[in-house]
Amino acid sequence: MGRDTDVLLEINHMRKGFDGLDVIRDISLSVREGEVVSIIGPSGSGKSTLLRCATMLEKMDGGELTYMGEPAAWEENGKCVYAPKSKLKEIHQYFGLVFQNFNLFPHYSVMKNIIDAPVSVGGVSKGEAVELAEKLLAQLGLSDKADAYPYQLSGGQQQRVSIARALALQPKILFFDEPTSALDPELTGEVLKVIKQLASEHMTMIIVTHEMQFARELSDRIIFMEQGIIQAQGKPEEIFASDQERVREFIGKFQS
Repeated sequence: MGRDTDVLLEINHMRKGFDGLDVIRDISLSVREGEVVSIIGPSGSGKSTLLRCATMLEKMDGGELTYMGEPAAWEENGKCVYAPKSKLKEIHQYFGLVFQNFNLFPHYSVMKNIIDAPVSVGGVSKGEAVELAEKLLAQLGLSDKADAYPYQLSGGQQQRVSIARALALQPKILFFDEPTSALDPELTGEVLKVIKQLASEHMTMIIVTHEMQFARELSDRIIFMEQGIIQAQGKPEEIFASDQERVREFIGKFQS
């Protein structure tokens, strides 16, 4: 095999720019099975772009992207080349993504939102998909909402449905892009509780967040990004006691 089987995601020298502006200048990181990694940093530091490139919603300009030892993208002659579509489809099944604005299908019931992808993309039978969806809804405290439509739910409930939808594909890694930024503080608590529960079940997660206390309690590792590069990374206690001025200044703003 020759590779570290614990590493689920590996990014080497990722670069991405928009309209001549470098948003991600040079990012390398790897995530191991069961690890919870929080990515923090000021607005415009490239955090969401990093997630969008890692989940192939955006194409990288350069660098390498590997899931479970399988290359999704690499560089040839200074250009980024992606694996064939059939291979990318396979790699897509390794991860799930939860957006800040829920992205649920408004005209689908909660149940249909959750089972749609497993049945149409994952090739799971409808019966099996419904069974798993019911389990996930129970786990997330939403058993009575299977037939509801997104507009009938609070923001916190909608975000929990979108977590259930991501989990229904049984991914190896879950990405969260600011999962609570559209929610008021009371609803934020419901969603963070679910993420904590997943962490206790050793779900591998990469979370872009501005919830500092949450990142501190939950993460195995925190990455501080600014200006498109990783300025600091380490265990929460290392980051929160950092002697790097920028890191201290940034974290200080969130600690009253």
